[in-house]
Amino acid sequence: MSDIMVNLKSFQSEHAVEESEQPLLCLRSRCKGLMVNACAHAVFFCKLLHALRQKASGKVSLISSKESMGSEGPKVGIIGGGHIGKQLARALLELSGISAQNIHISTRRPETLSEFQQLGVECFYDNGQLVAWADIVFLCCLPSHLQHICSGIRAALREPCIVYSLVTAVPLPRLKQLLSYSAILRPQYHCTSRNLENMWGTNGTIIAALQDPIVIQATCPCSPKERIAVTGKWLEAVFYAALNSCMWRHLPHQHALKLLNDVCFPEHCPICAEQKTSCPRFVCGNFVNQTFVSSLTQEDTFPWFDLTTVQMKESPFSQLLARSVLLQNHLTLLYCTSFGVLLAKSGGMASSGLWQQNVFSFCRSRSKYGAGS
Repeated sequence: MSDIMVNLKSFQSEHAVEESEQPLLCLRSRCKGLMVNACAHAVFFCKLLHALRQKASGKVSLISSKESMGSEGPKVGIIGGGHIGKQLARALLELSGISAQNIHISTRRPETLSEFQQLGVECFYDNGQLVAWADIVFLCCLPSHLQHICSGIRAALREPCIVYSLVTAVPLPRLKQLLSYSAILRPQYHCTSRNLENMWGTNGTIIAALQDPIVIQATCPCSPKERIAVTGKWLEAVFYAALNSCMWRHLPHQHALKLLNDVCFPEHCPICAEQKTSCPRFVCGNFVNQTFVSSLTQEDTFPWFDLTTVQMKESPFSQLLARSVLLQNHLTLLYCTSFGVLLAKSGGMASSGLWQQNVFSFCRSRSKYGAGS
């Protein structure tokens, strides 16, 4: 439903806010922007994993928002039925193509989630049962509840389940310690501007924001112009998680690379057509060190990568992303088209320097990353 007061400024709450209270509006917009980014990135992650798991005989591609993955889609569990969990569930239902039957929510008050139960989402209170069932588990609880939740699900966690934490107040090393588990993704965001009031559609819904091409481009992890940015380490972890998914299905490393290339680099690429060049292609050395590459046979899979290590240290893929603007532009195209956004020529593409700063600013170590640990 559209906002009937969008052009009636005197009827909006912002009109009555005094100058001394303006920072509160910025804080509200920042909270909205963080939620929009978190939901957009979660949707993209689920789509990418599903695309790589397809066993289609034709070309592999990211599914559009309007298509349904059906029962073949990833099984997604959400722990927490509060504001964050509800917003995430709505985004996944509306934009990811994941069917309601493939989404379960565990919360202490499942009776408050009738909106989702009516759509076919199973809601209950058993975190261990949810984790044992799911391929991806989103943690959407309060930081004060996290230790209790982790102690309750630790025994049920098993590879290849991926834990995706939206509890940003708890650092990644602490999460790894609480869960005794390494397949964890934790996006980390930082604000690059205080002027956020009109960026995220403060008065609209998360779904409405994620249907706006300008907002989608602003949430792109490769965009140099975002006002709320996710660190480059998140995107690296997404791709290593994708390789873990291939490894778990015992796909030889060359097959895994072919799937990844087919998804990321379309046959008719507008970027390469404009620049009259060829699409980049992933090779084994983009993800593991050369010593490990030389030891691989044709039938060998990639190793199982420790995703927590990927997010805290430099890796071969982080080096590739930092130096290749062409790859950044292709990943921008991949991200935006997964939401149905068609970029104009050179629109929203990356420029040199800014991505490198984003990739390395949150690294805790410059150690070379080799095989999975």
